[in-house]
Amino acid sequence: MYRVFEALDELVTIVEEARGVPMTSGCVVPRGDVLELLDDVRDSIPTELDDAQDVLDHRDELVGKAQHEAETGVGKARADADRMLAEAQAEAERMLSEARARAERMVAEAQDQAERAVASGRQEYEDLVGRAHSEAERMVQAGRANYERAVEEGRAEQTRLVDQTEVVQAAHAESARVREEAEAEALRLRNECDAYVDAKLADFEDLLAHTLRSVGKGRSHLRGPAVAGVSAPFDYHD
Repeated sequence: MYRVFEALDELVTIVEEARGVPMTSGCVVPRGDVLELLDDVRDSIPTELDDAQDVLDHRDELVGKAQHEAETGVGKARADADRMLAEAQAEAERMLSEARARAERMVAEAQDQAERAVASGRQEYEDLVGRAHSEAERMVQAGRANYERAVEEGRAEQTRLVDQTEVVQAAHAESARVREEAEAEALRLRNECDAYVDAKLADFEDLLAHTLRSVGKGRSHLRGPAVAGVSAPFDYHD
């Protein structure tokens, strides 16, 4: 390995000391000496370097193959991704179209149902209005008939009452007679009550006088203020 560096130094010296070619950067070197030194370098290089070079060459080949495969795989992956993206977009557009069609169909069905419901409601309203008018007319006619019947009955009752005037007058006369008899009876009963009260008062005065005499008091005491005070409340006629 030392000979390699020595041969390289000699080559550098030959090149540095070589005669230059006018008007150029080139130089003239002895061909035989240079070739001899290069052969020495070649012969002095160990076989491990040659094997290492083979390894490097094989590595470069593998790297190139891997890069090629990677580029191929990336291209294939990109192509697959583009294909899958296109398929996904197509599927999304298909689903969106189906959803839009379904929504439009549902809206149309809803509008149709709404129109049918409105038409049915309007028909039912008209039927109810018609029945209400018919019922109102029937009730008005029935009311008019009831009113006319009531008027006729009132007129008949008025006629009957007019025809019964004599009965009413007789009833009034009988009522007056009964009232007079009742007043007379009440006056008689009042007179009898007054007489009964006077008799009872007289009996009470006699009993009181007899009682006072029994305890040693004379009739003169009965004429005094105390007797007057007692007797005065029983004077019914006053």
